[in-house]
Amino acid sequence: MPKTVLILSTLDTKGAETLYLRQKATALGLATLVMDLSMRGPSAWTADILADQIATAAGSALDQLRQSRDRAGITATTIAGASRIAGDLCRQGRIDGVMAIGGSTGSLMATDVMRTLAFGIPKLMISSTAALPGLATRYIGTGDIMLFHSVIEVAGVSDLLKNVVDRAVYAMAGMLTDGISPPVGGAAKAIAITMLSPCERCAGRVRAALEKQGCQLIGFSAAGVGDRAMEEMIGQGLFHGVIDLAPGGVGEHLFGFMRDAGPHRMETAGKMGIPQIISTCSVNHMTPAKSKYAPEFHQRRKYDLDRFRSWLRLSPEELRQVAGAFAAKLNAAKGPVKVLIPSRGWSSVDVAGNPTYDPAEDQVFVGELRLRLDAGIELIEIEANMEDQAFADAVIRTAGQLFGQ
Repeated sequence: MPKTVLILSTLDTKGAETLYLRQKATALGLATLVMDLSMRGPSAWTADILADQIATAAGSALDQLRQSRDRAGITATTIAGASRIAGDLCRQGRIDGVMAIGGSTGSLMATDVMRTLAFGIPKLMISSTAALPGLATRYIGTGDIMLFHSVIEVAGVSDLLKNVVDRAVYAMAGMLTDGISPPVGGAAKAIAITMLSPCERCAGRVRAALEKQGCQLIGFSAAGVGDRAMEEMIGQGLFHGVIDLAPGGVGEHLFGFMRDAGPHRMETAGKMGIPQIISTCSVNHMTPAKSKYAPEFHQRRKYDLDRFRSWLRLSPEELRQVAGAFAAKLNAAKGPVKVLIPSRGWSSVDVAGNPTYDPAEDQVFVGELRLRLDAGIELIEIEANMEDQAFADAVIRTAGQLFGQ
């Protein structure tokens, strides 16, 4: 059977361009379903999934939307209805990939829909606004979306646009060929692990040891977007356990800093009942944008990772607040949790001689967390720095206890 691609577009403005995309996909042996995201007016182009079906799926009516002047509300309704339909098609096995073509509004709507679909489903957005500052990250977010910058405007089926669309369709066809590894762990246990460069040695040792024991270790850069994506993928049931070496995004969310991983950081595994190992790399530091430094931030102890990134030391009161947030999230967990804290430094930054190294002040966090954690959650201090072999060994032993073999 041919693979089926869902094509998202606003046919009232991009009808001819979408028709060419569909024809090219068909010529390559792909089946297609076109979903019309138009909400403002009727289109002369035919779609398989009409605008009124999208409105109905969102609990609204097309006439009601077309009479509204609330552009943001119309867009939100369209995204909600299209996401529901696309999700149903995926669950029913009726589509194998998703493509879209558009400018700013079309790209925003289509990529919002794409991000609701599971990791591993091919997603490709042809966008004339992919290079605008800030929009690429907005389009991709935490999704595994291929963003194809058309450079030229999507306006008229010129030879140049045909070239863009042809290359994009060939890319999608390539992603749908047989032989691509499925996005599942297979027989091996899949373990999510967070990492940052200041705890990279620990993460590498843990990964190497557990891989020898038959596990797959899937790493996520805990810089805000990566660990937010990890939470979403945990919710999709892709992992058997979590080793959270670098959960600093919890505190970054509390204070609104650059590694903010969202309000649900360190919650999904607990809700799913998945075993967790929690540690503290970067938890005692914050990363506010330098352009948004409060006056007192200039007085903080800091460590420059490089010329772009500086870590500032959290205050004792901030450490208490972060400990409280940790406890609230971990106490709600339905599965086993162990907290491992290296008492001689929480990262390679935390070593004697560095300006932010303060193991005595770190005990403010440890004491508050120990006080607030439920009795069933074990907090263990390891006499080592996080980057020492002794700490990696402790994580490996604990993983064997929690995840089993």
